[in-house]
Amino acid sequence: MIMFPWSITKKGNIMKKLLLVMVIVVYSVSINAQEIKVPVKVKDTFTKIYPKATNVKWEKESKNEYEVNFKNGNDEISVVLDKEGNLRETETEIEINNLPEKVLQYVKEKYSDHKITEAAKIVDNKGKTTFEAQITKGKSKKDLIFTEDGQLLKK
Repeated sequence: MIMFPWSITKKGNIMKKLLLVMVIVVYSVSINAQEIKVPVKVKDTFTKIYPKATNVKWEKESKNEYEVNFKNGNDEISVVLDKEGNLRETETEIEINNLPEKVLQYVKEKYSDHKITEAAKIVDNKGKTTFEAQITKGKSKKDLIFTEDGQLLKK
């Protein structure tokens, strides 16, 4: 039987516990640091459309879709692609004052106690444009989706 020096003393027991804690921490960090596996087709489509993208962060949107958030020049953009690499939707952050006037008016009338904190222009794969206004009241946030002419689609 082989005896290790740290197994004989009290100090050895502390070292064992310390080693165990270190192994657990390293394992936990490595699990959290793993990136999702994005199919090559999806990455290729993204790279062709946005060759100068920076700060690229991939997420799994659903079983068959991937979302990528990135900067393209000064624009903050998010696109959704399906597993075959087909572009499903593009969301570009815009200045709040660039929302359609009817959207601003709707929020002012219906959510007077809320503040618009983020805005985006969304274009789907058929070219249909909608606008998103994120409204906030305290810690509560809500996304409102509008048509181009300011009609509310979804709360």
